[in-house]
Amino acid sequence: MKKKQWYETLFENYAKTYDKESFTQGTAGECDFIEQELNHNKSLKILDVGCGTGRHSIELTKRGYAVTGIDYSEAQLTSAREKSANENLKIDFQKHDARNLPFEKEFNAAIMLCEGGFPLMETDEMNFEILKSVTKSLKEKSKFIFTTLNGLFPLFNSIEKFCAAVAKDDNATYHNNSFDLMTFRDHNTTEFVDDDGNKKTLESNERYYVPSEITWLLKSLGYKKIEIFGAKLGAFSRNDKLTTEDFEMLVIAEK
Repeated sequence: MKKKQWYETLFENYAKTYDKESFTQGTAGECDFIEQELNHNKSLKILDVGCGTGRHSIELTKRGYAVTGIDYSEAQLTSAREKSANENLKIDFQKHDARNLPFEKEFNAAIMLCEGGFPLMETDEMNFEILKSVTKSLKEKSKFIFTTLNGLFPLFNSIEKFCAAVAKDDNATYHNNSFDLMTFRDHNTTEFVDDDGNKKTLESNERYYVPSEITWLLKSLGYKKIEIFGAKLGAFSRNDKLTTEDFEMLVIAEK
């Protein structure tokens, strides 16, 4: 039997805790930005990749958009379905591996926020499969908006100190961080409390990307226009030039 990856174990029973994490608190502001990027066109079909507990899908549906949310974690999707049912919203939440989506030119826009799958995969090739799979799901003239970890940040800053500074009392903590300059992966020990109050420890690693890599990957997939900005929690803006102080970058790609 295939060994579970750290991200599969993390999201097995983490939905309520996840919604309390500091990095999930910017939903409304992030959706304001998405609406602006889509010119408030409610006829557009949106794919939410790595939708988790459905926070962006739910907010955008409330604002009148048709959203399909996909995630690899059954537990996260169960929470998303419960939350949307409580608000009397009908949202199509589906369980899929983002590396192998079943859609073909179905959506006008895709969002992939807060490390929704990409860049958690074990290899660069698998991360690229996510970008490829999302691209296949999009119609000819469409927009792909996502955030990912900024590879310039760890060259100038401590990831461990940054995570500790933004975390609240009951948030996950990250220790023993070691950033590998050859692979641009941060290896760390993640400690968190699951929804049943059990303390868990995982050895995890995530891939950080530099802007030129993202640009090249997206160009190879046929995107004509690729723009990259700093990603401020809950306050995405085209005015934020990416710097070495931005933990995440905001990518806007157009086919």
